[in-house]
Amino acid sequence: MGIEEKLPSGVLLTSVEKAAGWARARSVWPATFGLACCAIELMMTGGPKHDLARFGMERASNTPRQADLMIVAGRLSQKMAPVTRQIYDQMSDPKWVISMGVCASSGGMFNNYAIVQGVDHIIPVDIYLPGCPPRPEMLLDSILKLHDKIMNAKLGKNRDRQITELEEARLGLTPLHLAVPEESEL
Repeated sequence: MGIEEKLPSGVLLTSVEKAAGWARARSVWPATFGLACCAIELMMTGGPKHDLARFGMERASNTPRQADLMIVAGRLSQKMAPVTRQIYDQMSDPKWVISMGVCASSGGMFNNYAIVQGVDHIIPVDIYLPGCPPRPEMLLDSILKLHDKIMNAKLGKNRDRQITELEEARLGLTPLHLAVPEESEL
């Protein structure tokens, strides 16, 4: 015998945190950052077949100050790394990042001095999207997972401290390197 049974039909009970999370998840504006071939699949996601507009994301921001989601699509060169960080720093809080494609996530097949071996060395990443290139359906799935993450995010005075701690922990991770075999093993 709860309060739900005594209320008339059509009355919705929820918390402010859940209502704010629902509103924030439905108003994500992406700053597309297409760097290579994954950008073509990113553009396909906005087309009529996949229709990114049904998630309220049809408005791609021309300035990072109006965006709260960065989709890094493709390989990130060493020259573009400072620009990527500057764009990320100019985005409004709260902000999220999707690393789209194996090159953005781990450097891909480009294991050389010119390519950053994962965009997470430059900015914190919320969702990693594998593939070479990932299909638009996979990007839509990662956007839905990000929506779920946004809806379940906590609000309050400790939120900024938690975000800062997570960002520092992610940026402080050491990169994974393959062990080089010794000459006797060759």
